[in-house]
Amino acid sequence: MSIETETLNSTKNEMEKAISFYEIELTSIRTGRADPTLLQNIKVDYYGTLTPLNQLCTISTPEPMSLLIQPWDKQSIKEIERAIQSSDLGLSPNNDGSIIRINIPPLSTERRESLVKMVNKKAEDTNVTIRNIRKNYLNKLRDLEKNKELSQDESKTAQSNLQDITNSFTDVAQNITQTKIGEIMEINK
Repeated sequence: MSIETETLNSTKNEMEKAISFYEIELTSIRTGRADPTLLQNIKVDYYGTLTPLNQLCTISTPEPMSLLIQPWDKQSIKEIERAIQSSDLGLSPNNDGSIIRINIPPLSTERRESLVKMVNKKAEDTNVTIRNIRKNYLNKLRDLEKNKELSQDESKTAQSNLQDITNSFTDVAQNITQTKIGEIMEINK
């Protein structure tokens, strides 16, 4: 495998990681529908240790607009409730002593607009990450050319391929963004 191919494959891998991270970030943004991944970034103070919520309970969706949380340790229910209330998700948990129910309220127009802004900010951060990855590998290609490990033609071809890869990952991020915005703006009846 040539140096330029290794460099381009490495670039693809890093850009794929950036896209995966972006997708994970977007799962924690409310869309107006109940989804257990909505709570995946919540950490609970469990005996002095911040523990991911999904390691303390079972989260299910018994109805399209509600979540049901069943803690494995009933002693942790107050801490779980407190962690959900203090998150920036705007959810109100109902604790009955053994389970927590969360009814997902419909999103207001203002809340939808603020969520769209949040998605667009995360999209821009992802695009910046992708461009920074491109910049790093562009510099590597230029160094290889300068050190005579790549010819000028090979370098130009690799740079063109690098730009094509960057464009394709930017398009993927854009498609993910548009899908998420569509979910946020969808009004459930």
